[in-house]
Amino acid sequence: MAAAALFALRGRAEQISAALPPLLVAAERVASTVAQGVHGRRRVGQGEAFWQFRRFGYGDAVQRIDWRQSAKSQYLFLRETEWEAAQSVWLWRDASPSMQYRSDPELPTKVERATLILLALMALLVRGGERIALLGEGAFPATGRAVLNRLADTLLRGMAPDEDGKASPSLPAVEPLPRFGHVVMIGDFLSPLTEIDRCARGFAARGLDGHLVQVLDPAETLMPFKGRSRFTGLEAEGNLLVGKAEGLRTAYLERLDQQQAALAELARALGWGYTIHHTERSPQPALLALYTTLADLLGK
Repeated sequence: MAAAALFALRGRAEQISAALPPLLVAAERVASTVAQGVHGRRRVGQGEAFWQFRRFGYGDAVQRIDWRQSAKSQYLFLRETEWEAAQSVWLWRDASPSMQYRSDPELPTKVERATLILLALMALLVRGGERIALLGEGAFPATGRAVLNRLADTLLRGMAPDEDGKASPSLPAVEPLPRFGHVVMIGDFLSPLTEIDRCARGFAARGLDGHLVQVLDPAETLMPFKGRSRFTGLEAEGNLLVGKAEGLRTAYLERLDQQQAALAELARALGWGYTIHHTERSPQPALLALYTTLADLLGK
């Protein structure tokens, strides 16, 4: 991919992320309002940053009363600080050959859209003060603009197929990550369910929360092909020539429904999030789904 195209993609990611406030605000506030925050979990707790004044109530300690603020009113107020607890999020997106697919030149490839969403999420996480790292890099999670730039460069370089012909894996390797972290994986998740299950459960067994974003081209969800068609596998599956492609539509769509139902059940069993995104649609809903899920997970 040309440098100009990579630059444009990254600029688009920044634009999308700018349309939303910083990611990790308190889970209980996300459903009603989206408020700007500067820390990973915005809720009452130990910290130095002022959050809000709250009316004194039954059970509150008298020592916590802010007498200066209370003197301005007929009520007693408590001064609450924000829990400053940045958390670690490991990120991954599928760059395997199947992700290079698009059914129309006007559409982005699946890997382009997956990278766009992940870049926008990274920008939100860094803006919220969270620590981020890419799965497979072997680096400790960190935050800040320099980290965002470095990881973005890594993602953008990995969008095109390797020059040596080595294909990227369809799923990340399960790493011995620290407990209580969070994993976000974006891909088409069309691999065998046993492999996806093993990967997700491997991270969950290590005490990590997660979110899966399944990115699909519209042709993969509608099977619009008709007549004599040749289907070419992008990952060495071989070719399939059929006389009437429409005759495969019902069986194919049933199989896709089964795959997605199994993914949804896996995510539910693990307490993870699961989102389906189609490349012909705006990327913002998928980013918002990530936003709300991570706000819930990081607010625990």
